Amino acid sequence: MTKITKSEYEMLAAFRYSLRKFLHFSEEAAEAVGLTPQQHQALLSIKGFPSGERVTVKALAERMQIRHHSAVGLANRLAAQGLLLREPSQTDRRQVYLSLSKQGAALLERLSSIHKEELRRILPELRELIERLS
Repeated sequence: MTKITKSEYEMLAAFRYSLRKFLHFSEEAAEAVGLTPQQHQALLSIKGFPSGERVTVKALAERMQIRHHSAVGLANRLAAQGLLLREPSQTDRRQVYLSLSKQGAALLERLSSIHKEELRRILPELRELIERLS
């Protein structure tokens, strides 16, 4: 284990601060459109799931690092808001597939667009911190 220098502590702290500022930006953006940060994360996780794979509640729970019952509740709330569609599996009645509704996809598109702009804005700062830590 190598000793961490004061300069490295400062860079790590600055990097964490930059990440936290981005997360705060993201939380406020979600709340501005009537979503909780967790609901935004769920929509993004579903839309951003690897191509060709269907999203199950279990997969959503794994992606979000939450318990299965929490993912069920989250999916239920998003479906009640008209942002999520639930489709029972034809082969396993216990399994439900999740996808975004048109309304959910449109809302996520708006949020993702402003997130992309913010990431472009802070990219030079993040890149510099990462390079200094390498």
